[in-house]
Amino acid sequence: MAATGQSSYMPYVKPEPQDQRIANVVPVLQPWAAGATQEQKPNPYGVPVKSEHFNALPPPAEDVVMRDAPPVPAPAPVVAPATTYKSYASSLEIDYSPEGALKEGLGMVKAISQNIKKLELGSKLRKDVWQREIESLQSQAAPTTMIAVCGATGAGKSSILNAILDDNIVPTSGMRACTAVVTEIGYHAKRTIEGDVSFLSEKEWRDELAVLLDDLVDEDGNLKRSTDLRSDAGVAWSKVHAVYPSVTQEQLVKMSVDQIVALDPRVAAILGTTKRISVNDSKTFAKEIGKYIDSKDQKRGDKKKDNKKSKEKEKEKELSKGAQLLAKFRQDGIARTKANSKDKDDDPNGPAFWPLIRQVNVRCNAPALSTGAILVDLPGVADANAARNNIAKDYMKKCDCIWILAPITRAVDDKTARDLLGDAFKMQLMMDGNYDDNAITFIATKCDDISCSEVIRALNLEEDPELEAIEDSLDTCKVEIEEYKERKAAAEASAKDIDKSLKSFRPMLQEYKDHLKALQNGESFTPTLTAKNPKKKRARSSTPDSDIEEIESPSGKKRKRTDRKEKSGKRRKSNDGSDAMDDDDDFIVDDDDEELEFSDDEDAEKKSEAGSDDGMDSDKESETEGGDEEDDEMEEEVTEDYLKQKIEEVDSAIKEGRVQLSEQRRLRKEAVDQLATLKKTQDKHQREKNAFCSLKRSEFSRDVLKEDFRVGLKDLDDAAAEQRDPDSFDPTVNLRDYDAIDLPVFTCSSRDYVRLKGQVRGDGESSCFTKIDDTGVPALQQWCHSLTVSSRERAARNFLIHLKTFSNSVRTYVQGIGDVTAADRESMREKWESNMPDDDGPAWLDDDPVLDMGGLNLAGLADQILHNGIYRMAEKAPKVDRFGEPVGVTPRLIKDFKKVVDDCVEDLQKSFRDGLEEKCQAGAANAASAAVETSDTFAASMHWATYRATLRRHGSWRSDLNVELSNPFTRQIARTWSKVFETDLFASFEKAANNTVMKLLKEIEADAAPGLKERAKGQGELSLDEAKVALQKTLGLVRETINTEQKEVSRCLAPHVQNQLIDGYDRAMEERGKGSVARQKALFHDYINGIKNEVFDDGSDVIMGRLSKAAEAVGQALEEALAELAEKIEVSIAVLWEGPRDDPAQVKARQEVIAAMSAIVGQVQLWTEASDAKKAAVAAANEVIL
Repeated sequence: MAATGQSSYMPYVKPEPQDQRIANVVPVLQPWAAGATQEQKPNPYGVPVKSEHFNALPPPAEDVVMRDAPPVPAPAPVVAPATTYKSYASSLEIDYSPEGALKEGLGMVKAISQNIKKLELGSKLRKDVWQREIESLQSQAAPTTMIAVCGATGAGKSSILNAILDDNIVPTSGMRACTAVVTEIGYHAKRTIEGDVSFLSEKEWRDELAVLLDDLVDEDGNLKRSTDLRSDAGVAWSKVHAVYPSVTQEQLVKMSVDQIVALDPRVAAILGTTKRISVNDSKTFAKEIGKYIDSKDQKRGDKKKDNKKSKEKEKEKELSKGAQLLAKFRQDGIARTKANSKDKDDDPNGPAFWPLIRQVNVRCNAPALSTGAILVDLPGVADANAARNNIAKDYMKKCDCIWILAPITRAVDDKTARDLLGDAFKMQLMMDGNYDDNAITFIATKCDDISCSEVIRALNLEEDPELEAIEDSLDTCKVEIEEYKERKAAAEASAKDIDKSLKSFRPMLQEYKDHLKALQNGESFTPTLTAKNPKKKRARSSTPDSDIEEIESPSGKKRKRTDRKEKSGKRRKSNDGSDAMDDDDDFIVDDDDEELEFSDDEDAEKKSEAGSDDGMDSDKESETEGGDEEDDEMEEEVTEDYLKQKIEEVDSAIKEGRVQLSEQRRLRKEAVDQLATLKKTQDKHQREKNAFCSLKRSEFSRDVLKEDFRVGLKDLDDAAAEQRDPDSFDPTVNLRDYDAIDLPVFTCSSRDYVRLKGQVRGDGESSCFTKIDDTGVPALQQWCHSLTVSSRERAARNFLIHLKTFSNSVRTYVQGIGDVTAADRESMREKWESNMPDDDGPAWLDDDPVLDMGGLNLAGLADQILHNGIYRMAEKAPKVDRFGEPVGVTPRLIKDFKKVVDDCVEDLQKSFRDGLEEKCQAGAANAASAAVETSDTFAASMHWATYRATLRRHGSWRSDLNVELSNPFTRQIARTWSKVFETDLFASFEKAANNTVMKLLKEIEADAAPGLKERAKGQGELSLDEAKVALQKTLGLVRETINTEQKEVSRCLAPHVQNQLIDGYDRAMEERGKGSVARQKALFHDYINGIKNEVFDDGSDVIMGRLSKAAEAVGQALEEALAELAEKIEVSIAVLWEGPRDDPAQVKARQEVIAAMSAIVGQVQLWTEASDAKKAAVAAANEVIL
C-alpha cells in the first residue's frame, strides 16, 4: 500500500487475509515454540505480562487540518526489527503450539506498544482506548483446566498423582491431613518445587474446637470413652491431642475454647498464616512439608531411638576411658550443632499442625501439567471444619473436569460406575453441565494387583493363543529347572564322595611319609592307618551318638579327638534358618581340612545315618559284628621301596581326586548359573502372563464401566422425566443417543510405572508390567494435555484475531486517508465526534499568560483549580442536539446499547421463569411431601451418637440431612436446569448488538462526502470487524459469569434448608437424660412436619430471586463492556476526520510504525496458517487411526 505522504490519491481497499495451500504439518505438542530467540526468556503463561502504559507519550499538539504532505518516496518493504518476537518467512517454519502462539503474540504486543510511543496521539480518547487494548492483550494468558481428582481412601490417588508428575511430590503416607484438605497441584517453569500451606484462621479453629469438645462429652458433660478412632469422639480426640499433646482427655473436657487456644503460643502464632516452601528436589520438599502435614505420634516415645541409646551406652562400657572421653566429646559437639540448626517445628513432643491446615498449593515443573492442567486432590471424607468443606465445594464449582478413581478390583464389579457417585452428586453435576463423557474420566487403579487364575477363569482365556504360548514357555522353564536341579544334586553328591576319599587319603599319605622318614633315620614307627595287620583297633565309646573317639598316636599314646560333626551341625543349623536352602547356594569348604559341605538337609541325614566322621585323622576301619576279635598274625616287614611306592600311589590318587573334584564343582557351578538364568527367564514369563491377564482384565473393565455409565445416565434421565411428567413417560424411548456416549476410562498401575522409571530407589522390580506404556500412566499424562487442547486452541485463536484487528487499526490510523479536504473532514467531525473537547486541555491553559507563582505548589494549585471548577467556563461544552441529547458516535451507541441490554435482561428473566419457575414449584411440593419420611429414614440409618453429632452440626456431618431433604426438589429441576443453561442465552443479544453497530456505520457512510464514501465504507467494515472481536470477548466473559452464577444458585437450596432448620436442630440437642434419643427424633420429626411447606416454598422463591438478580448483574456488566466498545468504535471510525501530525519527525515515525504493523499482521497471518495446518494434520491422523 502506498504511503500516506504520497500526493496521488489511492482508493482504499480493505485488507483481506489470503488463503494459501499449506502442506500438512506433523503435530508436535510443545509448551513453547521451538524458534524462540535466545535473548528472550519464555514467559510463564500463567503470569500476565506487565502492562505498558503511555506515560512516556509526548504532550498532544493542537489539532490541525490535514493537507497534502510533500511527496515522500515510497519506502522499500521494511521488516520491523523483531527484538521482542521471532520473525518467520513461512508458516512451514513454525512449530505451532497454542503456548508458542501466545508467547510470540505477547512479544508482538510489546512491539506495538513501543511503536505507539513514537506517535503523537492528539486524541485523549484514542490514548485511553489503545491503552485498554494493549492491557487487554497483555493480560491474556494460556487458560488453565482444573481437574478434580476424587476417590475413596485406599484408591491410590497419591500414587497416581506422583506417577503423573514423574516425581514423589504428593505424600503417600503419614498424611492425615489429606483426608480433609484440598491439595492443588499446578505448573510453573522453575526448576524448584514450591508449596503454600495455608492454615485456619483463629476464628475457624475456635469454631471447630467448640464442635470437637461437644463430640468428646456425652449429654451429661462426662467424658466419652472410646477406643474406636473412627468414632466421633475418636476423631475429635485425635485432632485435639495432635495439636495439644500435653493435655489429657480429663483436663480437656474441663477447659473452655479460650483456655485451649491459649495453651500453646506456637499454635496461636501459626493460625491465619501461610507457610511457603521452595526447594530443589522432592525429597527435601517431602521433609519440609512433612513438618506441617505429618502426625508426630510416631515420633513421640520412639522405641527405635530408645533402643539405639541403650546400645550406645552398652558400647560405651566396652570402651577404654580415653575412648569414652573422646566419644563423649564428639557427641556433645554433634548435639550442640543440632541444637543450633534445629528448627523449632522439629520438636517431636511439640504440636502437630495437620488439623490446622486449610489448604495446600503445590507448583512444580511436571511436563504433564505444562499445558495448563491443574490437578486438585479433593477429599472424599466429611470434615468437622466448615472452612475446609467450603473450599472443597468451591473447587467443585470451579473444576472443568472430574477424575473418579477406584481400584480395578472394584471396577470389575457390577454397577461400579453407576453407584460410585451418589444421586445428589450426580444431579449436581448434571445441573452444572458436567455429567457427561466430556467432563468425567474414570481411572481404575492398582492394575498390577492380579490373580491370573481368577482372571483366566472369569474371562475364559484358557484357549487364548498368546496365553498358551506364555504358559508353554513357563512349562519349558519348569522342566529345565528340574533338570538342572538334578544335575546340581548329582554334582554335589559326586563332589562329596570324592572329597570323602581325599580326606581319607591325606592322613594315609602323611603317615607313609612319616613312616619312611623314621625308617630312613633308623627310628621305630608304629603305623596306625597304614599297618598291614594293625595290632589295635580304635575303641569307640559305648554311647552310639558319642562324638569322642580314642586314636592311637604314632608314638603309641592314645589321644581323644572331637569329631567335626559338631561344627558342621552348627553350620547346618544356621543354614536351616536362613535362605541358604536356595538353589543358588554354593557348598561350604572348611578352612581347617577343606571339608566339603552342602546346606542340604538330606546330605546331613545321610551322614548321620552312615555314622560317617568327616575330617577324621584316621581312615575309616571296617568292623565285623563281633568287634572284639583280634588278629594274631605277625606284621610283615615294611621296606623303603614299599613306602615310596605307596606314597606315589596315594599322591597320584589325591591328584586325580582333586581333578575330579574340580570338575564336579564346575558342573555344579554351571547348573547353579543355569538355574539362576532360568529363574530370571521364568520370572520374565510370569510377568508376561501377569501383564497379559491384567491387560485383558483392563479391556473388559473399560467396556463394563462405559456401559455402566450409559445405563446410569439413562436411569438418571428417566427418573427426572418420570417425575416431570408421569403420565406421558415412556421408558422405552431414549432421551438422548446413549450409544454415542463414550466415557474415557484409564486403567493404571502407578506402582509398576514408578518401578520401571526408577522413581523410587530400592523399590524392587515391577511385579506385572515390563513396558512403561502398559502401565497406563503415559496415556493418562497425555490425557492431561488433551483435556486442555480445546481451551488452549480457542484462547490462542481469539488472541491472534484480537491482535490482528488491533494491528490493522493502528496501521490504518497511521496511514491516514489520503486526499481529503478540510471542509469534508470538519463536517464529519462536527456531526460524529463525541463531546469535541480540546484535546490539549482546558482553554485557559493556552489563552491565559503563565503566572510566576514563586515558591507555590503549582501542581497542587492546578489540581485545586481543576477540581473546584475554576476557569471551567473556558472549556468547550459537550455537543448536544436541539433536544439536549449528546451528539457523537459514543453517546449514540451507549444509548442504543442500553435498550439492547434491557431487552437482554428481560429475555434472560423470561427464560428463567418459563423454564424453571413451574419446575421449582413442583420440586418444592415433592420435597415437602417427602421431608418427614426422609428425616425419619436418615435418623434410623445411623448410630444414635452419629445422629447427635449430625444434629450438633446442623445436619451436615458424614451424611448431609439438608442435602437429603433437598434431593426431591433438585431431582425435579435438574434436567430442565441443565437444558436452560445449555442453550445460547445471548444469541438474540449478540445479533441485536451487531445490528446496532451496523446501523450506525451505515449512517456514517451515507453521511460522508463523495470523496470520503469509499473510505468510509472500508473503515466501517474494519470498525465492524473490531466490534465483533470485542463483542465475542465480552460474550465469553458474560457466559462464564452466568455459568458461575448458575452454579452458585443451584447450590443455594441445601444451605437455605439448613438455615430454616437451625432452630429445630438446636431444640433437639437440648434433650437430655433417659430416653433423650427417642425424644430428639420425635421432636425433629414434628418440627419438620410443621415447617416443611414453608421451607421449600421459600426455597423456590430464593432460587428464582437469585436467578433474576443474576440476570440484572449480567446486564450491568454488559452495559460497562458496551460503553467501552462504543468508545472503541468511535476511535476506529474517527480516522475519517482526524489524523496524525505531518511534521517531518512524525512522518518518519509513521513510516516506521507502518512497517512494524505490517510485519506484525503478516506474522499473525503465518501463525494462523500454521494453526490451520496443524489442525488439518491432526484430523488426518485421526482418520488414519479410525
